[in-house]
Amino acid sequence: MLNVSSPDAVTQATPEAGSLIDTEQAEAALVEHYPRLVRLGYLVLPPSLGRSRRVLRAHALVQRALPRGRGPTRMPDVPGQRGGRGAGGGPGYAFLRGRVLRAALARRSAGLFGRAAFAPLLPRVWGLSLFPRSGGAAELALDQELSALSAPGRAAYVLRTLEQLPDADVRRALVAAGVADPRGALVEADAVAPCGRTAAELLGSPEFDACSLQARPTDLLRRRRHWTAALVSLVAAAVCGTLLGLPADGWGGGDAPAGYADNPAVEAALDPARLTRAGTGDWERSARRDFTVWPARGELTGDKNLLGRALTAWARPGDAVRVSHTPGTATGPPPGPAQLLYAGKLGRSRVVILHDGLRIARYAEPRDGGGDAALDFARVDHAEEGSASAVIVGRGSDKVRYLTAPWVRTAAVRDLLEPAGDARTLQVSEQGVTEALASPVQQRDCKSWTALEVREAGATRLLTDLGELTPARLTSGRPEDPGEVSGTAARQQWSRAACHLTAVRSHGVRSVNSWAYATQRLPEANGSATWVCTRAETWRGTGSRTLAQFQAPGDGAAAIAAKAQDSPACGPRQPRVLAGVLWKSRAGSWYVLAGGSRQLATVTARGDARGSARGGLLAVRTEKGATASLRGTLEDGSAIAALG
Repeated sequence: MLNVSSPDAVTQATPEAGSLIDTEQAEAALVEHYPRLVRLGYLVLPPSLGRSRRVLRAHALVQRALPRGRGPTRMPDVPGQRGGRGAGGGPGYAFLRGRVLRAALARRSAGLFGRAAFAPLLPRVWGLSLFPRSGGAAELALDQELSALSAPGRAAYVLRTLEQLPDADVRRALVAAGVADPRGALVEADAVAPCGRTAAELLGSPEFDACSLQARPTDLLRRRRHWTAALVSLVAAAVCGTLLGLPADGWGGGDAPAGYADNPAVEAALDPARLTRAGTGDWERSARRDFTVWPARGELTGDKNLLGRALTAWARPGDAVRVSHTPGTATGPPPGPAQLLYAGKLGRSRVVILHDGLRIARYAEPRDGGGDAALDFARVDHAEEGSASAVIVGRGSDKVRYLTAPWVRTAAVRDLLEPAGDARTLQVSEQGVTEALASPVQQRDCKSWTALEVREAGATRLLTDLGELTPARLTSGRPEDPGEVSGTAARQQWSRAACHLTAVRSHGVRSVNSWAYATQRLPEANGSATWVCTRAETWRGTGSRTLAQFQAPGDGAAAIAAKAQDSPACGPRQPRVLAGVLWKSRAGSWYVLAGGSRQLATVTARGDARGSARGGLLAVRTEKGATASLRGTLEDGSAIAALG
């Protein structure tokens, strides 16, 4: 029987304590809800196992959850047990969930010879490392927070969030699984806050899906060395056995044969002693200012063990290293010795930042030794002073810290949505690390948009976090010669365009330019509107994104009139653009408006609204819901199509 209280709140009736569950019910639930049960087991298992081992153990727990035999099985004593709104799996699912939960929690206290101490025979994968697809910054932050919880705390959080069980049922489920302090587990779970999206959305993301997996080979170099070592050991054993029957002088003298010779470039890249380091004042004497002249900073620059772990993770990441990268960025080992930019302690992590001429790599590991390490990559080839002013050295659930360039004199934080407001000064350590500031990446409502303002000799630059290792530089002006965002007009323009930066998050963006290319007097004396083109350029060159925006009178956000990807329009190669919008006047009349840059000689509208005008501006009266195609011509007679 279903008790339906609202369309999105359906509670599944489940068996009372001690009732019988037929094995066929459990089998049907296992087939139907296998991915969800594996996800639950993966989330509850200890992160110290590493992602690949957690995946296999989670599958093993679920595959061993079925009861033995074919007869009915008595339910554990869990009064009021439910399938959960998100599961809706009935008695069979609730029974299997309890079995999986108990098995996952049993691993935390199994003794040396306990059942959980032995790895399951199946599933078993040789030569491959399987792990879920990496998510975004919010998923990573949530995983780090869950890693800090105890196993019962993780179980309470998952049952409450993913399974949507009320706290009373969560306590009963934890007691049935052998947890001694279920209330303490719920208190632990209360400390975990969702990062931007809802907690249920994050737990349901591919980051925690242990059934949709990526495959990588295990450590190929280490495997080759092991096989070589085994072969050499067998040969040595045979030779030694033969030598036991020879005279003391043996068959001859000389050194032993040389062993396996590793690639010199790989060995150099893995040697912390060979890391290159720029001098403290190199940036002042250099003809150019980029990452190559950043000195090595941080209190752990002399920790060879930490640097060695970072280089090893870069060359051959194992199961316990989570790798992420910006689009178009290679994740392979460096071609030779990398440059050390930073090594230090940040919160609960040790962080190393390296540069190989083309990429920035950030390695972070927990200071307590538990949980996975993280390795992030970003392209920075052909960086110049403006785009090498800062990198993100630390990221939390909703805050970031920047490592600033040595030529940055002061740093401040500015809210782009408050163009008339003052920038707030940020504290910067002697090592160049800023205090934590809010990141706009995960916010759901665009009520503010924080940007890092760095002041250098002769320039003040704006940078913003778009969810990647390197912040994007914000500029303003014509595409051929964009300038820094300074002055009231430029800040006012960005205040209405900032919220549209969400369209280019996690896209490998190098810079975003905002260009007010036309101003149009609106019909019926409705004031003047501004046409703005916002273009995001990437580090890889391809993948640029362009938005044409219509900024009506007032202070509201701009409306997107058109958008395009990999279009030369509004860029340095083709600094021209044409876009249109259907607009309603204060009196209720509808118009098709077109705005083009100054190079246009004429604009023509066809379709439900017909008309033409000289220059780049057009207003044609029409009806609600009308559609029209726009076409422009340049002074030389060549045609230009509308963006999008």
